[in-house]
Amino acid sequence: MTRSKPLACAALLLTIVLGACGTGPRENADGTTTVRYQGQVGGVTPIELAGELGHLPGIELEWIGNTISGPQDIQSVATGQTEIGGAFNGAIVKLVAAGSPIRAVISYYGSDAETAIGFWTLEDSPIKGPRDLIGKKIAVNTLGAHLEAVIKEYLQRGGLTPEEIEQVELVVVPPVNAEQSLRQGQVDVASLNGVLKEKALERGGVEELFNDVELLGGEFNAGSYVLRNDFVEKNPEAARTLVTGVGQALDWVRTQPRKAVLARFEEIVSKRGRNEDSSSLKYFKGYGVSSQGGRIADGEFGTWIDWLAREGEVEPGIKPADVFTNEFNQSKEPAK
Repeated sequence: MTRSKPLACAALLLTIVLGACGTGPRENADGTTTVRYQGQVGGVTPIELAGELGHLPGIELEWIGNTISGPQDIQSVATGQTEIGGAFNGAIVKLVAAGSPIRAVISYYGSDAETAIGFWTLEDSPIKGPRDLIGKKIAVNTLGAHLEAVIKEYLQRGGLTPEEIEQVELVVVPPVNAEQSLRQGQVDVASLNGVLKEKALERGGVEELFNDVELLGGEFNAGSYVLRNDFVEKNPEAARTLVTGVGQALDWVRTQPRKAVLARFEEIVSKRGRNEDSSSLKYFKGYGVSSQGGRIADGEFGTWIDWLAREGEVEPGIKPADVFTNEFNQSKEPAK
């Protein structure tokens, strides 16, 4: 298994070397601020939804491309290529610990009964528990993030030694190809959730080994959006509008009928003209964020700070307050 510590060092190096490459947010002639971000193919991010719902007055969103990697997304923020990006909370801790001038400002995805990230095998697979994974391959979307942390926790709880854990190979596979890789025998286990899980279940022949909600004892907010410190210092009102608007969008998804949410998503994907297949949207069941307005709780970072320190991934002494703030989140409970 690939260790995660080099990723933190690489992130710091990227911050130092590429930090001057970004142009920074543009102040437009009409007084608006351009905020660059990365999206997801065939999906609607909370940032995009906030803009479409009219919750980002004074902000002009600029899509610069798509990504499937949280660590890459927040590195783009740290290096000035974008203004906002999101990743697993543990990946954010590592980047902050490496010296990157960023802070988490709002949760944007989580795991609950509907959105839990599961690890799936074929029904006839001999893999039934942690020890059966020694020498096997697991498909993940990226290294050094949510899936790697959950897998390592599962293996440790299963009694595997560090040497045995190193024999479990994580293979980076684009999420849309994970099921195919599993069925073709290229990997032994595939991480699936949301749309991809629902499609796999429709086709049948797969079985869940475990999922992150069961492993960690209940629903939790797992990832956050980050902003650069200099962006916040120079654009406090834009930061407040951006964070609050995303919080309102998250609450809108939680409180609206699913049919209304899917109809709006279809409209957004069709209107933006990126030549995408929107057929997967019908499987969307939420972002998994349980807190009102996406507000972050200490434990959502404290859990991973403690875990990373025990793993030797970060130095002890980091506190949740060093990594996140709810200062800019002014979203309110939506009307019933």
